[in-house]
Amino acid sequence: MENNQSNTANRELRLTRTLDAPIELVWEVWTQPEHIAQWWGPDGFTNTISKMEIKQEGEWDLVMHGPDGTDYKNKSVFKEIVPLKKIVYEHVSSPKFVATIEFEEQGEQTSLSWHMLFESHEQFVQVVKTFKADEGLKQNIEKLNQYLKEASKR
Repeated sequence: MENNQSNTANRELRLTRTLDAPIELVWEVWTQPEHIAQWWGPDGFTNTISKMEIKQEGEWDLVMHGPDGTDYKNKSVFKEIVPLKKIVYEHVSSPKFVATIEFEEQGEQTSLSWHMLFESHEQFVQVVKTFKADEGLKQNIEKLNQYLKEASKR
C-alpha cells in the first residue's frame, strides 16, 4: 500500500482547536510574557520567562517548573511572526523541534492550528513516550482556552 502522507508525518504533532475568544485577545495572551507565563505548559506546571522577544530571530527563554519541583529550561528562537496570523519558533534546546501556530479569525472565535515538527521519528517517539508531548500539547491548549475565558471577563 502506498503511503500518501508527507514524508514528515511520522515525526509531527498536529492539533487544531476553536477558541472561544476574538483573535486580538488570543494574540495578546500568546505574545505577552505576563500572560503566557500564566497558561503555558501541561497541567500542574508554572513558568518563569526571562526573555521573550516577539520578532524574527528573537529569543524566548523560559523555565517550566514541574509539579514535582523539577525545572525544565527551554530556549527557542522565533523564526516568523505575522501579527494575528502566525508564529513560528524553533525550540533549540533539547528536544529540538519547529512549532508553527496559526490563528484564523472566525467572528468572535479563533481557530488555532498548532504543528510541531521534530528532527527525527526516533526523537518524536522518545519525546511522546518520555514527556507525553501529545497529551501535554492538549493540556497546554486547554489551559490557554481556560485562561482566555477568564481574560475575556476582565
